[in-house]
Amino acid sequence: MARTAPPAVPPPPGPPGPPARGSLSLHRAYLQSPLGLLRLGQLALGAAFWVTVAAHKYEGAAHFALFAAVLVWLLTLALFGLSLLGRWALVPWLGSRWLLTNLVHDLALGVGLYAAATGIMGYKAGRRSYCNLPGYSQHCLYSAYLSASICGGIAACLYLFSGLYCLSRRCRDQRDII
Repeated sequence: MARTAPPAVPPPPGPPGPPARGSLSLHRAYLQSPLGLLRLGQLALGAAFWVTVAAHKYEGAAHFALFAAVLVWLLTLALFGLSLLGRWALVPWLGSRWLLTNLVHDLALGVGLYAAATGIMGYKAGRRSYCNLPGYSQHCLYSAYLSASICGGIAACLYLFSGLYCLSRRCRDQRDII
């Protein structure tokens, strides 16, 4: 059995994409990229939105706002985790189109659902604006609805920025999220 000599020239470095399939480490380039930082902001503001709504008594259309916020937050958490670990190639069909997946998630789901949820919570805050008067003795949800509306509006803007970032990369014929 003959042994072959190692190659004289080392193989070229791989693409700047995710790490090799066998290793499980953080993809630090993603975490330091604009998209990674925007995802952290989206997760923080999304959690603030739905925790604020869920911690108070809510009724009517606020159920949809809470559903939309939690749905988008969970999908964002999944995208962030897969991107941070560099494991998007493991997702069937979507992994090969990861930039497009992020783009559709940000513009269709993130902006669309958070804009709707922000509108609902802003409307509900406006309907409760009377209860922030001094001397009003009943429990007031105005500040909770207003806080959720502000967090949702900022989160929708962050989703718009990340969607535009992905769109600009796509228009420049780049296939990776970084």
